[in-house]
Amino acid sequence: MVSSMQYTIKDFYFWKITMCLALASFFVFASMYAVQPLLPVFVKQFGVAVSTSSLSISLTIIGLIIGLIVLGFLSDRNGRTFYIKFALVGSIIPFLLIPLTDSFFILLLLRFIQGFALAGLPAASIAYISEEIDRRSASVAVALYISSNALGGMMGRVVTGYITDHYAWETAFYFLAVVGVVVLIAVFLTLPKSNRFEATNLSFSRDIEAFLFHLKNPRLLLVFGLGIVLQFSFTGLWTYLPFYLDGPPFSLSLQAISYTFFAYGLGVVGSPFAGWLAGKFGLRIVRICGVITFGTGIFLTLSDSLVMLVIGLCVGCLGFFTAHSLSAASVSEQATHHKGSASSLYLVSYYVGVALGSTAVGPLYGAAGWLGLVLFAGLLPIIYIIFVTVLTKRWA
Repeated sequence: MVSSMQYTIKDFYFWKITMCLALASFFVFASMYAVQPLLPVFVKQFGVAVSTSSLSISLTIIGLIIGLIVLGFLSDRNGRTFYIKFALVGSIIPFLLIPLTDSFFILLLLRFIQGFALAGLPAASIAYISEEIDRRSASVAVALYISSNALGGMMGRVVTGYITDHYAWETAFYFLAVVGVVVLIAVFLTLPKSNRFEATNLSFSRDIEAFLFHLKNPRLLLVFGLGIVLQFSFTGLWTYLPFYLDGPPFSLSLQAISYTFFAYGLGVVGSPFAGWLAGKFGLRIVRICGVITFGTGIFLTLSDSLVMLVIGLCVGCLGFFTAHSLSAASVSEQATHHKGSASSLYLVSYYVGVALGSTAVGPLYGAAGWLGLVLFAGLLPIIYIIFVTVLTKRWA
């Protein structure tokens, strides 16, 4: 029997749900991006090319994209909490197995499996919040959940870089596994069961029809394209940054390189700040400003001054998270039906950009160096937002 009661911000169970999802989100996103500062280490230890090393990120994201579709379909039929817990278990096990292998192929295979498993959290969490928490309080829960995404991604990078520099990357993976076990125990003991979940009876083909429906909407296609472009540039920059800082003129240690990921902290405050600005000046104007700020920050990283480079990374992060959060918000405005599948499609396009930025930019970096990568990453989103602005004005 489905309960009619939804929790509000005043209820103890609201905070149990919110804190459990925030913890799970923190660990899952730390797991997803933990290898990013380790790419130069993999190149040296396994004797692989730079672009091959970057597959440890992009294959995880490809697994995630597949998992979002498959596990999202299953969670609509079998419930939410199982897949949230499944994501944690599936994130922990590869961290215990990867240090035991000396094969980079096995490492990539385990990272792909890890990506598929951790998709259980984003596939089920937002739906779980919307079902169990009152609409007026759900925005707080979602904001904390998304902030934990950024915080987890940031700390996963920083911690693995720090531990690897002092000990070994295998030690960093074991440490993450221990953290994951602690989070898993907390979630297993604390996460409330679903009271308002109702299984859908729609076939998988009907879910696919809902996805295809949105692909016929040109305005939504532009937003999905923006999601790809933003992450393509953003991930490309951050994936090859460790290689750039590892060599002259900076020649930084892995620990020092990992500290640059603290710039992601602006993502924690950037998203809610962008929402406030959009309420005052309009979503479209603030999103354009976010893209321009993002591009400006990228160009600042061309400086030979480490201080200016770090400032550029911070400015770029602020602009990126502003543009990304408002693009995600615009999806529900543009979609007239099946808003849930429209949001899922934006999430898929977003992670397609991550996968492309992780590996597809590799040949460009190899051929044109940091200058070529920065020019490409900085100009691409600015050119695209100009294209979107011109096209939407013609449709108006």
